[in-house]
Amino acid sequence: MKNLESNPENDISTEGKIKNAARTVFHKKGFAAARTRDIAEEAGINLALLNYYFRSKEKLFNIVMLETFQNFFASIATVFNDSDSSLEGKIEKFASDYIDLLFQEPEIPLFIMSEIRNNPVELMKRIDLKGAVFNSVFFKQYIERVKEGKIKELHFLHFMMNFMGLIAFPFIAKPLLKELSGSNEEQFNEIVAERKTLIPVWMKAILTS
Repeated sequence: MKNLESNPENDISTEGKIKNAARTVFHKKGFAAARTRDIAEEAGINLALLNYYFRSKEKLFNIVMLETFQNFFASIATVFNDSDSSLEGKIEKFASDYIDLLFQEPEIPLFIMSEIRNNPVELMKRIDLKGAVFNSVFFKQYIERVKEGKIKELHFLHFMMNFMGLIAFPFIAKPLLKELSGSNEEQFNEIVAERKTLIPVWMKAILTS
């Protein structure tokens, strides 16, 4: 069995290796079907070493997905605070980037809903979502357009619910939607990818209707 004695350099490389392996396994099998043994095998380590760094599958899942969650909101801030792009440009880029991210990290929507339901206070401590949105260039551009009468006066919360829902729902309801449509994995993904172009068109129609 490998020596479990802590070493700063080994800690960094092994912990990162385990996290990367966990992402791969969780994406392939989902949380329920994934086993810590699967993650250990993917990382090329023994189970005892994995348990040394992360005591449970639940803890590892939460750590990995919280990091993804934090990175996701950092990406929102980057798009929303681009002073060189228009409101429409931000909508297009966010829709495209978010869909690409969810293809890579399909657990994010369910993880977000779970965390919001179970740990809303702790989540808000870790993620300054309110500041990221309402202090952004994006929000200021939206308000300016409303004042100028260039877009319909729609409560910003309605806008965000529509926008985020259009992007995330296909990933949340994927098994049901695939069954209803008779689509295989490749066909379904092609349809979802088309939404990178369609969602900005729909959102602009909502704003100007």
